[in-house]
Amino acid sequence: MEKKILHVLEGREKKITETEVVRQSLPTMQFRFANPFIVLHHMPAKYFEAGSPEDRLHPHPHRGFAPVTFMLQGQGYHRDNAGNEMTVSAGDVQWMFAGKGILHSEGPSAAFLEKGGNYELLQLWFNVPQAHKKEDPWYQYIKGDDMPPVAEGPGVHLKLVGGQYEGKTGPLKNYTPITAIWGKLEAGSTAKLHSTPGYWTLLYVADGHVTVNGAPVNGYHLLVFDKEDTATDINITATADTRLLFLDAEPITEPLAVRDNFVMNTPEEIDQAIQDYKDGRFGTLAG
Repeated sequence: MEKKILHVLEGREKKITETEVVRQSLPTMQFRFANPFIVLHHMPAKYFEAGSPEDRLHPHPHRGFAPVTFMLQGQGYHRDNAGNEMTVSAGDVQWMFAGKGILHSEGPSAAFLEKGGNYELLQLWFNVPQAHKKEDPWYQYIKGDDMPPVAEGPGVHLKLVGGQYEGKTGPLKNYTPITAIWGKLEAGSTAKLHSTPGYWTLLYVADGHVTVNGAPVNGYHLLVFDKEDTATDINITATADTRLLFLDAEPITEPLAVRDNFVMNTPEEIDQAIQDYKDGRFGTLAG
């Protein structure tokens, strides 16, 4: 049976720096969080001329969750004060667990800027249980070639980033069960995905046009499914070439407090994180 859709949320433009604008479909005024899924930002394709100057989000703090970057086009460069440095190429994914506190910077790599081209990504915030929020930060880099194909069929190009699906295991590890599948459907193709009863299930349509369980959906829209509905089928028909991201996760039912760059359990913990950052307890990181 087809799973009920609760919301179709448009990604609205949000200015995150003086020069950077993303499309934010989670949270919105219509729907806040599907814990562990806290934020979904789509940085639309931005073209850089060959030889463009550095264009980075300079060092900023996080605590209590994992920012996850899905690289759609181009190549990014990540640095943090836990000692991780990595270039993230199109088709690859990085997962940075902020834990008790981290500083990081991100933006197009020097090699990409020298060559030029389109730069585009999705960034999600995955929450973690309270028991892990004070642990040391760590980092994962997942190559697209290491992600097994799933839901295979004509015109269907989907890969398993993390979790269990069709007897396969995605390489990305999380603190709670999260299945993440992403890729492309060619125009005219169909795919059937399966959710888990009682889990939060999301489908983000980055571009193109699809029909999902009878509902037409185009780019920059996020579907939130009814986690109380025991039906599991999500039937997708692409009427144009479409890129999408499917997420299915066990809910985290603890109290939630989200502000600035922090995801904690209480407002007091957010206040403490802000004060710790001001007091220099997150350490330092050169651009």
